[in-house]
Amino acid sequence: MQILHAEHNHITSLQSCRQKAIFSFKSLNEISFRYNRILSVNSFAFHHTPNITTLKLNINTIAYLDREALNGLKSLQTLRLDNNLLTDLFEDTFRDLKSLKTLNLRNNRIAVIFNGTFVSLARLTTLDLGGNKISHIEPSGLKGLKSLSNLYLDGNNLKEIDGALYGTLQNTLKVLDLQSNEIRFLSEKSSSPFINLTKLSDLKLDGQRPYGIHLLPYAFFQGLHSLRSLYLTNNRIAHLAPNAFDDLNDLRFLTLDNSCAGVMQLQPGVFKNLRNLTKLFVENMGIQKFSREVFGNLTKLHTLQLNHNVMQSIAVDALEALPGLRYLDIRDIPLSCTCQNSILQSWTKNNGKVQITYLYTLPCQDDNNKFKFYNFDSKVCFLDVEKYIFVATAVVAFMFTIVPILSVKLYWQIKYTFYVFNAWCGEQWRRLREEEEQCKYDAFISYNYHDESWILDELLPNLEGNGSSFKLCLHHRDFELGRNIVDNIVSAVYNSRKTICMVSQNFLQSEWCSLEIQLASYRLFDEHRDVLLLVFLEAIPERKLSSYHRMRKVMLKKTYLQWPGSDCINPSQAQDLFWKQLRRALRRVDTAEEEEEADENRACKMADGDEPDCFVDQTSDEKY
Repeated sequence: MQILHAEHNHITSLQSCRQKAIFSFKSLNEISFRYNRILSVNSFAFHHTPNITTLKLNINTIAYLDREALNGLKSLQTLRLDNNLLTDLFEDTFRDLKSLKTLNLRNNRIAVIFNGTFVSLARLTTLDLGGNKISHIEPSGLKGLKSLSNLYLDGNNLKEIDGALYGTLQNTLKVLDLQSNEIRFLSEKSSSPFINLTKLSDLKLDGQRPYGIHLLPYAFFQGLHSLRSLYLTNNRIAHLAPNAFDDLNDLRFLTLDNSCAGVMQLQPGVFKNLRNLTKLFVENMGIQKFSREVFGNLTKLHTLQLNHNVMQSIAVDALEALPGLRYLDIRDIPLSCTCQNSILQSWTKNNGKVQITYLYTLPCQDDNNKFKFYNFDSKVCFLDVEKYIFVATAVVAFMFTIVPILSVKLYWQIKYTFYVFNAWCGEQWRRLREEEEQCKYDAFISYNYHDESWILDELLPNLEGNGSSFKLCLHHRDFELGRNIVDNIVSAVYNSRKTICMVSQNFLQSEWCSLEIQLASYRLFDEHRDVLLLVFLEAIPERKLSSYHRMRKVMLKKTYLQWPGSDCINPSQAQDLFWKQLRRALRRVDTAEEEEEADENRACKMADGDEPDCFVDQTSDEKY
């Protein structure tokens, strides 16, 4: 006989068989006395079955287990004593069970684990002490469990997690179940009790009685680098620190359902290191906002349960930041059927990879169930913005392309335009425009200070002296003291009938002279006012003038004067003619016409009474 099942009978006790030995059952390897009414198990109760590997005494009313009841069972691998009335375990209760691998003591009335209780169980891999009344484990209570991988302590009365107890299990323990105890933290200052459990892969801390864990101490999970599953449901956690899960790099499953004492505001970065997480349950946490800053790092997340939270909208960019998402539960979330959620509605209907549970039954809030979330009217929320986006991007691209070129090629022109625009916007500009017809000066002389000696020695005596009545504006003499230089230049140009530019090599290199000719040419070309005269004080090669576009444009449109130097054949006569032409250009229209007619009459007197010295071409009005 190899298997004996004596279940569902009225057996009340297992007697000692040591002195009543008639024969032994050496081939028997499994015995089951489940569902009987056994109250006690006496010493050497299994003396005649020394080779059994599985013994099931669970679901009885065993209150007394003799210290020597299990003696001789050196081959036993599985022992079930769960669902009985055991209160005490002694040091020698399991003394002979050298081969035991699974010990189930769940749902008894054990209150204390004494030192050395399991000292002989070096091969034990699973120890189930759940559902007892354990409130204390003595310092050596778990000593000897050198191969233990699964330890279940759920449903007891433990009030703290003593890391020293698990020190002997640091190289073997993989599953630790501490659900439904009385563990509670009121301060964040606490060292991690799991720091030595480097192999732990499954940790359960759900539903601590009666009020939950309340808060997680700083670095509470430190050292759990191999943890794959973490259960924290029903704990009323009031606050999750941003670094709460920092050490859980390999976590795959996390449940926080009902772990909120009120409305929860998850801190950005709280899940930042959980890049391997595939399942996240945050049901009924009072989450106010689903954002990319909180959930964006969960790139491998497959399943997300968000139901029973309080956010009124869900950011689509946060959902799109989860490329591995395949299952989403958003039931019982007060999503508003407004434009705020129009993009979310479109995403829920058009995404081809995420299954959204009960999508077609999700209601609209405050709508008397007239519409469902998936079909509320969102047409009014979308505008045809493609055209505006195109125009905006085109302008930006144009600016980034053209502005650098303009800044290099047209730097001074842009600078001058700014000056002109600045003056245009001021009151001074308006005042100057009103006074334009009542000019204070006949001419504003634009020159470089290197040419000042020629201005003082030649220009002033010939235009303001020698009987001439012209009034000239010179910057060193007539500019208003303390006034902005740009305003002075603008005022001089617009308060003078003409602007005479004394062009020289130094003039071309001056910023202010360039500004002055810019303003005068603006009046010439844009306002169509004949106000600009060019006088070249020296011969300038064509190649040097090629880059001055405004000046070249004036030279092509207007006749200009060249100061005859000393290298001229008859410098005195040529200079007289130069001053005559310049005075004629500066005279007012009516005066110029009278003097021109007089000059023609004088010049056209008959030489020897016969022929004139000059004539006027009547067809072209050009004088020869």
